[in-house]
Parts: sequence; structure tokens; C-alpha cells
Amino acid sequence: MYPGVPALPRRREMATVTSGAGRCRISKVGAGRRPPPARVRVAVRLRPFVDEAAEANDIPCVRGLDSYSLEIANWRNHQESLKYQFDAFYGERSSQQDIYAGSVQPILRHLLEGQNASVLAYGPTGAGKTHTMLGSPEQPGVIPRALMDLLQLTREEGAEGRPWALSVTMSYLEIYQEKVLDLLDPASGDLVIREDCRGNILIPGLTQKPITSFADFEQHFLPASRNRTVGATRLNQRSSRSHAVLLVKVDQRERLAPFRQREGKLYLIDLAGSEDNRRTGNKGLRLKESGAINSSLFVLGKVVDALNQGLPRVPYRDSKLTRLLQDSLGGSAHSILIANIAPERCFYLDTVSALNFAARSKEVINRPFTNESLQLHVLAPVKMSQKELVGPSEAKRAQGPEEEEIGNPEPPAPPTSASQNFSPLQKVSSMDPAMLERLLSLDRLLGSRGTQGTPLLSTPKRERMVLMKTVEEKDLEIERLKMKQKELEAKVQAQEAMNSKEKENCSPTMLQPLAHRTVTVAKPLKKAVVIPLQLIQKQAASPNADIHILKKKSRKRKLECLDATEPKEKAEDCWELQISPELLAHGRQKILDMLNEGSARDLRSLQRIGQKKAQLIVGWRELHGPFSQVEDLERVQVMSGKQLESFLRANILGLAAGQHCSSS
Repeated sequence: MYPGVPALPRRREMATVTSGAGRCRISKVGAGRRPPPARVRVAVRLRPFVDEAAEANDIPCVRGLDSYSLEIANWRNHQESLKYQFDAFYGERSSQQDIYAGSVQPILRHLLEGQNASVLAYGPTGAGKTHTMLGSPEQPGVIPRALMDLLQLTREEGAEGRPWALSVTMSYLEIYQEKVLDLLDPASGDLVIREDCRGNILIPGLTQKPITSFADFEQHFLPASRNRTVGATRLNQRSSRSHAVLLVKVDQRERLAPFRQREGKLYLIDLAGSEDNRRTGNKGLRLKESGAINSSLFVLGKVVDALNQGLPRVPYRDSKLTRLLQDSLGGSAHSILIANIAPERCFYLDTVSALNFAARSKEVINRPFTNESLQLHVLAPVKMSQKELVGPSEAKRAQGPEEEEIGNPEPPAPPTSASQNFSPLQKVSSMDPAMLERLLSLDRLLGSRGTQGTPLLSTPKRERMVLMKTVEEKDLEIERLKMKQKELEAKVQAQEAMNSKEKENCSPTMLQPLAHRTVTVAKPLKKAVVIPLQLIQKQAASPNADIHILKKKSRKRKLECLDATEPKEKAEDCWELQISPELLAHGRQKILDMLNEGSARDLRSLQRIGQKKAQLIVGWRELHGPFSQVEDLERVQVMSGKQLESFLRANILGLAAGQHCSSS
């Protein structure tokens, strides 16, 4: 419909993109250096006037200068103009093929290298974003052209005899009012966006359809496109009310060793346009949709500004759209931004805003790399002896003098050629001879590269020597520590023998020390109530005294003599504790009253009752009612039977002492 632009600048543009692809081809996973940068490439497309009558009466506000730059009138000063320069500019006469061949087609080759790529269509509503991405049956857009070429590339690269086997899958989703909806399965509901341990963005539960031809793609894509949310506004009868994302994944598996795997993703994104509700006349649901669209595009602008300014935090998580575009902006993808603008003066502010966003986006730096991994458990592990691992010369040096004398008397074998060196793959006898021959040739190829070969198949001699030296040093250190431990154990045994002899000389009757060390537990300190001696004497002299606490009692004690065969007996006076029944009953009653009526603070005044036991007693009393007897303390699990006896004795003595002191 639109004639093409001059061919020479377009060829120069394609050459620039191709050279950038060659630089990215050396970026591999596992390399020690950082992946090379790749700037976001920006192309601007100016659509023609929609109304021919308006084209005759209106002067366009945008004018292209060449295939890279354009100018727009300055709204502050109409005598001046603002100039912008981008990677490509497509005027109103450019066709769909020009845009695809100039900006999109060169990045498809990166998918076969295991790298990611993304194409974004940005601009105000009614600027032609959906037409650029989808097009029409007469003029297909970016999406059908890219899928047709990508499937053709995968068929060629994955043909029989090629080293890689390729498969392609597709997913289609939309972000409608901050909800991620699967267009291939609309009944799945709102999906969540996750990030795996390697930083890759993924959506669990998203439908993936395998495709092998363009007919398979149309079979899934056309019904899913009808599920996308569209609506009518004053500016566009079929305005997109959501952001649509087509995800195409290319999986590659190597047919021969080392059986590598690669994964490349292509994001084809048709963004919803920013809207001025005063001109679109949105109300109700359309106004709510417009608010969600403008909010997500505002966060997209914040992400671009944060990347350009080098801020420590980039607000990817502030919107579902920016979270999904984390790979495309500042991530690991080759990104193309197609900014669509309109020539009408009524779109002037939207056009200036889109051009400013495009100018900021071309400063964003991505770092694409190859998503490559090795397939595990391809070959069974081969067990090798130490001689086979370190080589014959190192094994001979590692042997002791005795082993060298008693070694095998057979004469040494003649040296083998470089092609007959040991290879662990030679022990795989159960494999197909053709496959074994291929693996052996691969082994020889890797061995000829020196230190760049696979460590599992060949280890350089210098590395083996360093490894053996490290092992010998570790062994010597272990032997030294063992000798030091034996010396310490001998010193400890000699010290123990000397101590035992000294104890035997000092006390012959002393028991022999135990063979093992015994652990003694310290007994709890006993509390005693000291009663004045005058009170005790007065109590004993009073004939009417009805309460006696202490009673004098004589006791015979046996004395052991070292020179006598029979021990002697000596009488001595001692005091024995005796509590009268009246005092016992009186004390038990007072303690019972304290248990039933006292607070936790009052209970702590009793002997052997602390904060924790007091709280347990109060809690048990609130649950089960008052105590019927003091022995109920055992039910509270505060103290055992023996502890209860000592508790009663200590508290009764204390109460008796306090009573007599107050009466005197």
C-alpha cells in the first residue's frame, strides 16, 4: 500500500544489526567475563493521515528528515522545531515489509544461539500499533512475518544430519487491568508471574502449544486473538484495552556429546496506547480500563528513567507489565522498540510524549547471553584407579621405596603414541561401535586443545602435579597432628599414674579412684530458721507450755582410732526437731488459707515458693477452685512428696517463730 523507502540506508541498517549479532555470538554461559552490552534499538513509524479530507486541510506536525531522524514543531516556540534521531525512521510511505526487514528480521538469528529477543510496539491510542504487529491478510505485520521466518529457520537448522534438534512452542497472554490472562485458555483465570533461581521470568500454568508449521501457528493464534479485550472509543472503533504478549520459545538439544541444551525466547508485545480521556470520551468501564493502561505505562517510563540514571532500585514489581518486561528492558534480551506516532495536530502532545519515551529508551543497556546447559546423566560414570587418573610417572613417584622394590617384575610397556592415550570412553564396551568411534574422536579433539578441553576427559600434567603436591602436604599435616595427639595422650596418662601413686601414699585406707570420671550434682542449699536460745530455754522451763519445738537428746558417737582395733564410744548432746501436733495443725491451716486466698505476691512470701510456682498455684486455683488440703500441691505439679514435707517443715517453723516473737 505504501511505496518503499530508499534501499541504500536500509542495507546499511541491516549491516549494523548483523555485525551486532556477530559480537553477541561469542557470549556464552560459564565464561569468566561479563556479557557484552547491547543497546535497546528504537525505530519510529509515522502513520499516514486516516482521513484524506483532513490531510488536505491539515498540516502534519511531524516531518521526516532522513531514514534516521525527524523533526516536530516546538510547542513552546512555533518558530523552532525539535529534532530526534533514532536507529531507524519509517515515514508514512513505508510498508510492513520495510519495517520487518529493517528492524525485526535481524534479531531472529539470536534465538538459534540460545539468546532472548523482544519486539515492543509503543505509542498513543490510534497510532497504528496493532496494525504494525498484526497487520492484515493483504499486508501481514511483524508477528506473522516473524513466525513464518522463524519456523523456516528451525526447519533448516533442525534437519537430519545437523548437530541440533529444534522445537518451537507458543504462548499468548494479555494484561487486562493488572490481571494476567491466558488467551489460549481463557478459563484459567488470573496467573502469577514468578522468577526462578537464575533470574528468568516465568508464568506457571501458562498454556504452551507446540508448533511445527505456520498453519499450526494460525490454528492456535487466530482463535486466541478473538479472546483479547477490545472496545470502541471516539478515536478508535477497535481500541486495544489490554497489553498483548506473544511468547515464542525455541528449544535446542544437541544430538552428539556433550549434549548441550539451549533455550531462546521471543517476546512480541503489542502495548495498549496511552489515552487522553477528554478526547476519547471514556466513561464507566472504559474509564477504568484507561486508568489501568496509563498507570502501567507510567511505571514503564519510571523503569526506563531508573535504568538510565543507574538507580539502585528499578521498579519492575510496581506493575505486571514491567515485571514481564524485565528481560526486555535492562535484562538479557535483544530489544527492539517500535514507536508509532500520528501526524495529526490533535495528537501533538501524545506524539511528543511518545518521542521523548523513545529517546530515553534507546539509552537502556541490555546484556544478552546464551542460555545453555548440559544434559545430565548422558553416559554412565566410569570408575578409574589412581594410576589411571594421575598417570604412570606420577603414580611411580607416589609409591614408597618398599613398593618399588616389591613391584611388578614385568618389563615396562613401550610408550604409546598420542592417539593411543588413555581415554575413559574406551571402557564403554556396550555402546554402538559407530557412536563409540564418534565419542573417541571427540575425546581426541578435546585433548588436543590443552587446558580448554573438558576436565573429565583429560587433565593437564601441570594441574595434576599441583594437585598431588597439595594432597601430600595435607597428608603430612594429618600425620603431624596424629603424632601430637599421641604425645598429649601419653602425658595425660603419666600425670594420672603419678596422681594415683601420691594418693595411695597419703592414705592407705582410702578407696581406689574410679576408672571413669563421675559427675556429682550439687545438692540444693537448705534453709533453717534460727530461734533465739532464750526463747527455747523459756519454752522448756515453762510448765504450762503446750508447744515444744526442740528437745535435748543425748547421742553416742563412735570414734575411729588409727592404732586401736575397736572404736570408742563418746556421749555428746544434740538437738532433735520435734513439732507438736497442735503447732503442725495450726501451721497447715495457715498455709492452706494462704494458698486459697493469697495473691501471687503473698505466695512468694512462703518458703520455697518462687514466681513461677506462685503463678502455677494461682492458675490452678482459678481453674479447679480452692485447695482442700496442702497435699493438693502435688496435683499442681509444683513439688513432689519429699519436697512437700520439707516445704511444710520450713514454713511451720517460720510461722511458729514469727508467732512467738510477736507474743514476746
